[in-house]
Amino acid sequence: MLHKEIPVTIGYVPPLAPDFIPFYAFMREYLKAAEKRLAIAVERSGGHISVYETHFHGTPDMAETDYKYIERLARFLMWARGGFCITLYGDGIEPLAQRLKKDYSPDGRRMSDANFFATVYEQPFEISWASYDERPKAKESPIPSGLHFNGCRIGFDAGGSDRKVSAVIDGETIFSEEVVWHPKLNADPEYHYDGIVSAFKTAASKMPRVDAIGVSTAGVVINNQIVAASLFCKIPTPYPEKVKNVYLRAAQELGDVPIAVANDGDVSALAGSMSLEQNRVLGIAMGTSEAAGYVDSNGDFTGWLNELAFAPVDLSDQAAYEETVFDIGLGCKYFSQNAVIRLAEKIGIELKESDTLAEKLKTVQELMEKGDSRADKVFESIGCFLGHTTPLYAHMYDIGHMLILGRVASGKGGDRIVQVCNEILETEYPDVAASLRVVLPNEQFRRVGQSMAAASLPELMFNEVKTLINESGE
Repeated sequence: MLHKEIPVTIGYVPPLAPDFIPFYAFMREYLKAAEKRLAIAVERSGGHISVYETHFHGTPDMAETDYKYIERLARFLMWARGGFCITLYGDGIEPLAQRLKKDYSPDGRRMSDANFFATVYEQPFEISWASYDERPKAKESPIPSGLHFNGCRIGFDAGGSDRKVSAVIDGETIFSEEVVWHPKLNADPEYHYDGIVSAFKTAASKMPRVDAIGVSTAGVVINNQIVAASLFCKIPTPYPEKVKNVYLRAAQELGDVPIAVANDGDVSALAGSMSLEQNRVLGIAMGTSEAAGYVDSNGDFTGWLNELAFAPVDLSDQAAYEETVFDIGLGCKYFSQNAVIRLAEKIGIELKESDTLAEKLKTVQELMEKGDSRADKVFESIGCFLGHTTPLYAHMYDIGHMLILGRVASGKGGDRIVQVCNEILETEYPDVAASLRVVLPNEQFRRVGQSMAAASLPELMFNEVKTLINESGE
């Protein structure tokens, strides 16, 4: 239970989740009387460090509430920015930091998270602390996102149920193909490899040559390698080299072709940026889980993890439980097919137990299209979750546009989610509403598409294209 001196009230309460306590609303109240300075640094590969400045109370009577705030904030930063070491810099922070360290120890309640980050970054996960004056400076190195259209390019989008490939010449898509596949059901990595190679070769056959390949893939990508991905959920981590390098190996089948691999959330944000002709775009895809990606003010990727599915949004003790990481109140339970199904069952909508998640979602969406009031409450509640969570995302990212994607956001349900979200922003968070727009994909986005955006990822200099043209005789 949250400290009695931190009352959290919201005007628009989710009708199917009256106990919902938005993280941002709590944060706003908590910080009003917090005066001790605190910096939280998250270190990831290459010596990159993200530093977040905040405050805490640091008094005995607020110890539990301090820990609630710091523990939830640390979790958000770890999953949003990614890293193998998190350090708390604050005078008097040691007792709270020691408690956090215990939670992330091999037998602690957050051991699964510690193991995940140790696997991703191939280093032991650490929690440490120091005085506030010892805090480091941030060291960030944005990654150029793409928007390269010269030459003959392949764009590939690896989804969990289908794969898409496009052949693009000087920014114009001349061929696209979508093929059903089942990567999540196969433990043999050659299945994935063969499917990727087949897609690459199909697109290549439609062009006089291949100058570059861009890949959008589900999972965590570091230096063009896959280090964790639902596509390979049947394969134990840490992955063998042939799995981590699956896209690089596939590209070699076409010769010495430049390739760039990026997380599908980031590529979605890039496609949104291309269609909106704006930077500072956060993409939130509500599908099997919650996927996220971000393009900064310069149109670049940050190099952050952006796994908002496992970042906290609800601080209620009655928040939804996520069994894969043994935690509650995480984004994947509020912005996904699971959220729709959970709320639908709560209000009495009968769903076939034998149906897949997608089929159950479709049942609720069909009821919504028919004007069913129960289905409306489901999507209204998700809109409430989003409306109260958007200020949190806007606080953590510099956002001008937030693009809402995924199956959950289609049809009247998606319209209802965005309508409620914007209404909450305008009435309860007017400063946020004044600085960003929450929108659904437009026709331009659908035309650009994920694989088209992926094709623009690799940079190819004019001289390289000229050499390739001369060598091919075209």
